[in-house]
Amino acid sequence: MNTDYINSRIETQKDQLLQHTLYQKIQTLDDLNCFLESHVYAVWDFMSLLKALQSKLTCTTTPWFASENPETRYLINEIVLAEESDLTLDGRRQSHFEMYVEAMQDLKADTTQLDAFLKNVISMQNIFVSIKNSRLHPDIKAFLDFTFRVIEEGKPHQIAAAFTFGREDLIPAMFTEILKNFKSNFPETNLDKLIYYFERHIELDADDHGPKALEMVSTLCGNNAAKWKEVEEISVLALEKRIGLWNAIQEKIALKMEPA
Repeated sequence: MNTDYINSRIETQKDQLLQHTLYQKIQTLDDLNCFLESHVYAVWDFMSLLKALQSKLTCTTTPWFASENPETRYLINEIVLAEESDLTLDGRRQSHFEMYVEAMQDLKADTTQLDAFLKNVISMQNIFVSIKNSRLHPDIKAFLDFTFRVIEEGKPHQIAAAFTFGREDLIPAMFTEILKNFKSNFPETNLDKLIYYFERHIELDADDHGPKALEMVSTLCGNNAAKWKEVEEISVLALEKRIGLWNAIQEKIALKMEPA
């Protein structure tokens, strides 16, 4: 097996995501904010996947020792740098999650539920309990639960699969579809910060991080058929959970549109 084979196995799910009807449902600013208020959880939990890989594939403890693969080490540290402390549109340093939340606030999206959830995560010290007890849509809960189950399992190739095929290799095409809709439907709304966030991801992932992430998966799996099989299973599940997230957001938009 190789990454081309994995991509062929997840082609159906990728097509479902790229052709999802959600993109056409975001017609008003209320619709857009509904999207942002749910999608933000995928922006947040991405960092935990990345940090799990940094923990597994680089040395983050003392005494320090050089990790096994310098290229993989460089890739992970490079992505952490970009994701955790990138330049904002106006030249400040922020994580991409902070950029996203700031864009939400500018558009008057509601961050009350997000703030309460994150406070609970800190106080509870058990991410699975926090997810279960939250008031999030069941499919958003399932999306988050999947991410942290993969992290808890702790196998680097599985975390890399969720990260690569569920995020890095998928995001450029998916975010391009989202941007098409934003730019055509909201000509009078200042979406500069939000568009910058999406375009920054497309730029980084399509040209650099995505291809390198595929190499990382290949390095971690080598010729081990069992590892490649687990990568395939995780990749399919990651995309199915993303489809569930998109379905949940579409459902929430539809509920907002129903007359009171």
